[in-house]
Amino acid sequence: MSGHSKFANIKHKKEKNDAAKGKIFTKIGKELAVAVKEGGSADPANNSRLRDVIAKAKSNNMPNETIERNIKKASGDANAANYEHITYEGYGPNGTAIIVETLTDNRNRTATNVKNAFTKGNGNVGTPGCVSFMFDKKGQIVIDKEEYEGDSDELMMQALDAGADDFSEEEDSFEILTSPDDFSGVRQTLEDAGIPMAAAEVTMIPQTYVALTDAKDIASIQKTLDMLDDDDDVQDVYHNWEE
Repeated sequence: MSGHSKFANIKHKKEKNDAAKGKIFTKIGKELAVAVKEGGSADPANNSRLRDVIAKAKSNNMPNETIERNIKKASGDANAANYEHITYEGYGPNGTAIIVETLTDNRNRTATNVKNAFTKGNGNVGTPGCVSFMFDKKGQIVIDKEEYEGDSDELMMQALDAGADDFSEEEDSFEILTSPDDFSGVRQTLEDAGIPMAAAEVTMIPQTYVALTDAKDIASIQKTLDMLDDDDDVQDVYHNWEE
């Protein structure tokens, strides 16, 4: 992973989200509702998925009262989490691979909007599995060096002892990778140790990256990503464009 840290992208996303907190909070609110419904409990102590979404919410600066309000609403309203997980895969310019994860209560609307975003960016939606084989599903924890004052070797040993698969040091951050199954336990161990996390979530990491040099290609993929980012049904977008 060295040399391909996504910390710069994470910071960029957070800065962009600061200007539109309502949108990201709405998306995380959906995830909290689904986690309560599918995990069968509004108590994070008994619902590991809910714990993970709460961690994601906190890394996006979602206030505790907002988190608690969303959980309470989901647990008290039987219709609060009638969302369906749908994943779309497709291609952007020059064979770039894009995965779109959605939570929707209207699959026709979502399918139309996602397809439109690909088309506007001179790409196309493919069949399930057409690009996901180019990614590895991993738990990813990113720690900002400016926020962490401890020793890097000590942090590495804490992570590996907790069950992490890999630890790497970048110029401005540390990155910890886990299997999806081990993510919750590793994240909880680091949280209990008081280690600040800039990002903590299960994500899709590209095995290789595609560089775009043509200005039209760059504008096209940016168009697709911006349209997907603006879609309330879209929760996460993964791609192998080396920005």
